[in-house]
Amino acid sequence: MICAMSAKPQKNAGQGDVSVNKKAFHNFEIEDRLEAGMELMGSEVKSLRDGQADLSGSYARIINGECWLLGTKIAQYQQAGLTGHNPTRKRKLLLHRHEIRKIYTKLEQRGFTLVPLRIYFNQKGIAKIELALARGKRKYDKRQAITEREQKKDIEKRMKKYRS
Repeated sequence: MICAMSAKPQKNAGQGDVSVNKKAFHNFEIEDRLEAGMELMGSEVKSLRDGQADLSGSYARIINGECWLLGTKIAQYQQAGLTGHNPTRKRKLLLHRHEIRKIYTKLEQRGFTLVPLRIYFNQKGIAKIELALARGKRKYDKRQAITEREQKKDIEKRMKKYRS
């Protein structure tokens, strides 16, 4: 008699969001988005696959013609032992030179910030980060967005009665 193995169903390890910066959508007005690779250590990749990343409070800067991700916390991988990584170290972002120049000229303008939106694995299983050139929202802009969102919810509730 053959016994079937009861293995856990694996989630698609090659795809999916690892971490999303929800505060960025609330605090910033997104102007432009771009995708970048990250220079990571092996234990960082393992930790990302476990979903152990936090983008809150993180940002990107261009230093000496290279793009760096600062303030991102990627938890230490438990099985890494002593050769683990520093959870808050700065990480180099992999972008083309022309992309870096484009970003740099935008950042020189007043009010623009380079904000990470999400970390994810692409189709090939490579860790990527989605960056956004964004402007900070004023307090009244945030309030306006909240009221608009509440109005949409209210309209949807009322329309639901008539759809049934």
